[in-house]
Amino acid sequence: MTESLSQGEDIRLSKILIFAGTTEGRKLSEHLCERGIEHTVCVATEYGEIVLHENSFAHVHMGRMDSEGMRSFFAEQKCKLIVDATHPYAAIVTGNIKQAVYAFNETHAVTDNQADSSISDNIEYVRLKRDTDISADYGNIRYFEDNEACAKALNNTDGNILLTTGSKELSVYCKTSDVRERLYVRVLPGLESISLCMHNDITGKHILALQGPFSTQLNEALIDQYDIRCLITKKSGAAGGFIEKITAAKNKNIPVYIVGQSVQDDGMSFEAVCEYIDRKYNRLHIMLAGIGMGNDACMTKAVSDAIESADIILGASRMIEKYSAKIDKKPYYLAEQIIPYLYEICADTAKISNVLILFSGDTGFYSGSRKLYMAIKNEIAEGKLNADVSILPGISSVSYMAAAVGEIYNDAYICSIHGVKLSNITSRISHHAKTFMLMSGVKDVNMLGHLLSSDERYGLQKSSVTVGYQLSYPDETISQLSPQECAKLKREGLYICMIKNPNPVAKNVTPQLSDAAFIREKVPMTKEEIRHVSICKLHLKSDSVLYDVGSGTGSIAVEAASLSDDMEVYAIEQKENAVQLITQNKEKHGLENIHVIKAKAPDGMDNLPVPTHAFIGGSSGNLKEIIETLKVKNPHIRIVINAISMETICEMKEILSAYDVKNEDIVQLQVSRSKQIGHYHLMQAENPVWICSFEF
Repeated sequence: MTESLSQGEDIRLSKILIFAGTTEGRKLSEHLCERGIEHTVCVATEYGEIVLHENSFAHVHMGRMDSEGMRSFFAEQKCKLIVDATHPYAAIVTGNIKQAVYAFNETHAVTDNQADSSISDNIEYVRLKRDTDISADYGNIRYFEDNEACAKALNNTDGNILLTTGSKELSVYCKTSDVRERLYVRVLPGLESISLCMHNDITGKHILALQGPFSTQLNEALIDQYDIRCLITKKSGAAGGFIEKITAAKNKNIPVYIVGQSVQDDGMSFEAVCEYIDRKYNRLHIMLAGIGMGNDACMTKAVSDAIESADIILGASRMIEKYSAKIDKKPYYLAEQIIPYLYEICADTAKISNVLILFSGDTGFYSGSRKLYMAIKNEIAEGKLNADVSILPGISSVSYMAAAVGEIYNDAYICSIHGVKLSNITSRISHHAKTFMLMSGVKDVNMLGHLLSSDERYGLQKSSVTVGYQLSYPDETISQLSPQECAKLKREGLYICMIKNPNPVAKNVTPQLSDAAFIREKVPMTKEEIRHVSICKLHLKSDSVLYDVGSGTGSIAVEAASLSDDMEVYAIEQKENAVQLITQNKEKHGLENIHVIKAKAPDGMDNLPVPTHAFIGGSSGNLKEIIETLKVKNPHIRIVINAISMETICEMKEILSAYDVKNEDIVQLQVSRSKQIGHYHLMQAENPVWICSFEF
């Protein structure tokens, strides 16, 4: 038998056997289940089986076994590791476990002829030590070495007694009728416990069959309810509710008798056993960590500790090169690089398990960590990777910069053009007094400077830009520049900008453009009132993807795109002169989130992103084909159709009757405008328009 845990043996295909008699034993089973490690839990009673959570990785064996029975069971289960998590006072059970392990290992001892074999049949034994190191700050406590001594002392007491030591030693306290009649016994609500109470003439209200944990308040309530004058307990540890019992007794000013003070519980802590098993099973512990700006002084202690304990560090070369040569380092930061490497580690059982992947800044702030995290989670969920994954945050460039210049950032608009295209930059800045923008490099700062200095629509020429360069590095500089100065910067490096806009304008939340706001010429256009109602009928969201089919001048596309900078609008139009007008109107309103597609719908739709919404203002006789294509691309799309002629209305109703549509709504809208004739203003009616909206 070995009570020391050796490192390096691969037991991934072997079973772990837990003798569970404590909360720690149940928690260990839950820990192994979370990590997908198969094991068997041995419990003595049916109640012990009930309190265990069902899980495909945990097999429960119920029933008591003697030493010989245990030895046979070890062989049957092909166990390699026995964890003794029985109660500290269950000395007989612990003795049987140790004897069984010793006998098994004697029978299966490795001979000289087997010495070169990598396979050993020996079982390891470890005692899971319960946390009993709780000091009771209460003067009215007496300690007894065993139950017999405690029971004898009770003969010299008066009043009711709350016994919380369990049912197995109950007979010791029931030897005299004087003590027995004063006992209120708190036991587990199982058949065995209640039977032992009945056997010892403890009946009725004197049996408190309850399952913990018990709060201080509940203990106090029981003391009051049954007029308890003395409480008896074992020093059972934090998980056993020891401190709550002591606190309740102290609050009610009753004495506490503690049994088994001299019992020593040697072994390993819960945390140590968990860590050991994790390492034995070669389960990868993958952590994605944000290192902050780059300077170690700005790194959180949690990340610093993770680096110290890492076996392998992955990340961009500039991040990992400075760390100890003793740590295995790989310059990988993309999922397509990292995941195959994780497979290699899992396949090599000699590899150790703590893998740390570093990211600059904060993992939750415009970081590539999210994509990698989800990719790893997917591999784990599909059973392809034996690992767990977690995230440690870091200090973001925005929080660092804001602190450096004495600003707050909870009132700021925050965006990034680092490696991504961001549409309508000037529009975004125009609506906020303060904007933080992450940059890819000096070219992005130059571009921002040009945009601000050339802007006439929003008056952003008067903006000031605080430019943070190489934050936290030795060559760090933070400068306040004009847009023109930003346009002339030349020094390469890492940048972040804070733009102060002295005249922010509130963003429109409803359609509001007049017909005069569009370049029209002779191309048909959806008029103002019709346009506004149609857009309202679309039920657009801030991140919608809208197809404007038969866009004409692009009035619908422009109006919709102006509502949200994060919306993407695809204006589909077949006529060349109309395409030119859409482009001109797009540029006039500074809307980079409009994409002009020259095609006769449904042609040209195949390679576009999946739409969430579609407006059909013109179909050129292809209405049925357009609707069918939209339905295929998104079976839940919302569509609005405008029709002027009765023929189009008839066609539309015929098409809709062929589909199972939801929320169908058709309204006729007619607009009359005042027109001055001489000294009079007369209302002049425009053609009525049918607006049809529905969803699939």
